[in-house]
Parts: sequence; C-alpha cells; structure tokens
Amino acid sequence: MASILAFAGSNSSTSINYKLIKYTAALAKEHTVQTLNLANYPFPMYSEDYEKEKGFSNSLVEFKEDIQKADGIIISVNEHNGGLSAYFKNVLDWLSRLERNCFEGKKVILMATSPGKRGGVGALAMIEGMLPRMGAEIVTTFSLPEFHLNYKEEEGIVNEELAKKHQKVLNLLIDKIA
Repeated sequence: MASILAFAGSNSSTSINYKLIKYTAALAKEHTVQTLNLANYPFPMYSEDYEKEKGFSNSLVEFKEDIQKADGIIISVNEHNGGLSAYFKNVLDWLSRLERNCFEGKKVILMATSPGKRGGVGALAMIEGMLPRMGAEIVTTFSLPEFHLNYKEEEGIVNEELAKKHQKVLNLLIDKIA
C-alpha cells in the first residue's frame, strides 16, 4: 500500500481544484491518501526580511514533512490570468527556502481545472517547469476543461473520455509508487 499526498495549489474555500483533488483521492481506495486543503494554511507573502525576522512557520515545516513522507504526490493547480496563482507560487517560494529539493525523489502527477475551455493549461505548464528544479519527477499531467460542465458533485467527472484519461493518469502514478 502506497502513501499519497494530495493537495490543490489554491487558497480559495470554494476551490474547484480542491474538489478535483478530493475526487481523485477517493479513487485511490487501496492506498493511504492524505488530502490537504491549503486554504487552511496562512502562508505570508515571502520576503527575505520576513524570513530573517520570523523564520519558518510550523505549518510550512509540517507541510514539507508531509511531502517528504509521501511515496507519491497529486497536485491540482489553479490558474490566474493564464499562469500559476500568486498564492501557490508563494508556497513554493517558502518551501524552496526551507529545503530547495523538498520534492526530491517524489513521483508527482499534476492536474489543473478551470471553468474555461483551456482547463488551466497555462498554470499546468508553469508548474511542470518548476517542480523538477525542486527534485520532483513529473509522472504525467491532466487538464479538466470546463469544470462546471464536465464535473458533477455527486458523480465526479461526467465526460466519459476525460474520466478515462483521469483514471489512466492516477493509475500511472500508482504503478510508479506501488
């Protein structure tokens, strides 16, 4: 049985990316999945001055430890203006200051969703370029376009083709870490 950490790179209490994370985690029934809602993590905006004055928060240290304990990681990123949200970029800035290679040896699947037809591909491309510099091995990616059309709360992904692709992405991660 593998240990998987799953979280969305969003601090919104109504995050559709977190909904996608919870749905994905529920499909990995034979494994231990820890889901984190980063909306509950109040990371201040990174600055060297803040770091020198106050150091690293317990939340950040615990988050890094959760990352390092996991066999595999599932991340779903939100997109703001065609790129990664400032919130999640800030989280990565803090993590890199605490331990540059905090994703070292971790197998990761990256996902994104949005209400629009592009499905967060701009943010997905940015994070796919960033995480390997922090030690992550990107197994694969998945984009869910038009979230409100393709996802229903009680059913999950309702588009059959996208549901199959999503399951295949999850299976790839499980095969890599099992």
